[in-house]
Amino acid sequence: MKSPGTYFHAEWNRGTLQRMNVKEILAQLKTLGNEVRRKHNAKAGAPDNQFGVKLGDIRTLAKKTKADQQLALELWDTGNVDAQLLATQLIKPASLTADEVDKLTRSTTCAQVADWLNSYVVAEHPEKEALRVKWQKPKEKDRWAARAGWHFTASRVNKGAEDLDCSKLLDRIEKEMLKADPVVQWTMNNTLGAIGIHDAELRPRAIAIGEKIGLYRDWPVSKGCTPPFVPVWVEAMVARQKK
Repeated sequence: MKSPGTYFHAEWNRGTLQRMNVKEILAQLKTLGNEVRRKHNAKAGAPDNQFGVKLGDIRTLAKKTKADQQLALELWDTGNVDAQLLATQLIKPASLTADEVDKLTRSTTCAQVADWLNSYVVAEHPEKEALRVKWQKPKEKDRWAARAGWHFTASRVNKGAEDLDCSKLLDRIEKEMLKADPVVQWTMNNTLGAIGIHDAELRPRAIAIGEKIGLYRDWPVSKGCTPPFVPVWVEAMVARQKK
């Protein structure tokens, strides 16, 4: 008799996966687990509740799984990293209330899940700007909500939003970034870099703040890549724009 895993891979290759429940999907994710990916995830801060499924395999499974909104939310509630990543591909953003999106954001398990949730769910939600304002307030204590707030603030700066007070954003970054949680520091730094790249008037100050704080100064990068250290990053991007 063929094992469930053998059956799954045969069905996977034929692209004929049928509607499964949470238990069955978790079993399928387990068969796709990869030790190298699991170690990579753990090094990046993912909890032990994961199988280490490659991102490409999760996207493929999402395309072949007949799912509904309730199933997606049940997958999210397992707290399993791979299940949450899959859920971001299955959730229908417009079917969620702003409070439900807020709850999902605050129950994120790791940065990769946060990035997929922001990209595939929050970014497509009709109330994303109201959520951005809520999450980006100085008194926000939840690190995943704060990370999302700064993520979408950086996105708005990159798109040239003229209604944002970038000078005040720099005030906050200068005051808060060094003491912020590392997962929040990443998107605060993205905002700092975005201001430096797109606002010529504030560029010297953005670079000076990046130099003073020194975040990611020694970040390792592959040859030809630009590090996230703001003084270097901004200079490289501005030079590229001039070409």
